[in-house]
Amino acid sequence: MCGNNMSVPLLSEALTVPGTEKETAVVIFLHGLGDTGHGWADAMTSIRLPYIKYICPHAPRIPVTLNMKMTMPSWFDLTGLSPESPEDEAGIKRAAENIKAIIDHEVKNGIPSNRIILGGFSQGGALSLYTALTSQQQLAGVVGLSCWLPLHKTFPQAASGSGNKDTPILQCHGEMDPMIPAQYGAMTAEKLKNIVSPQNVTFRTYPGLMHSSCPQVRLICYTHRNLNLTCFTMFKFSMHAFTDPP
Repeated sequence: MCGNNMSVPLLSEALTVPGTEKETAVVIFLHGLGDTGHGWADAMTSIRLPYIKYICPHAPRIPVTLNMKMTMPSWFDLTGLSPESPEDEAGIKRAAENIKAIIDHEVKNGIPSNRIILGGFSQGGALSLYTALTSQQQLAGVVGLSCWLPLHKTFPQAASGSGNKDTPILQCHGEMDPMIPAQYGAMTAEKLKNIVSPQNVTFRTYPGLMHSSCPQVRLICYTHRNLNLTCFTMFKFSMHAFTDPP
């Protein structure tokens, strides 16, 4: 493969879990607010398929309005978590372009875009949905965990040039999530069905599951048991989206 990671800012520091065989597919996974790619890279290691490379980039550190302007890893600024909260449109679009640059880099290095899954948790899941819906590159699938669709009022027009109107989208949400209620996830799923092929949108909820934080390891996560459940769901989705390696 060719290409220089230094030409793609997020890739130069990203955590990468390489395949154990010839890499013919890629999963790009984006962490949540205040987190880093470290914990999710560990999770991907436990579920990896031998011909898939997993990329877990780190968000830049910026002041976040929602958290009293504290500087922390964040893909874009957040002022609130309700569907009507003002949004950082410029920051969201800039972050999406940075993720598209990773996708383009992998394509240039020989991985077809339809062998790339884009996913994320919380804010990372939100960015994954927005990026996929505004990308011309056709992806293998999109996974959004405990998330929402940013700039939802700009759709479906914002997706007019998207290559992912027939791409499978998997959403997973905890029914007891106090930060991003499952109702928001359900509203997002219904919105997605008006943007892409409705039969390709899957929305799953998990009883008792919350949106919790483990500050000791700076990992936004579920409990250990439910983290495994999430990873297993992603593993099955990867198996569905990727046929045997060519």
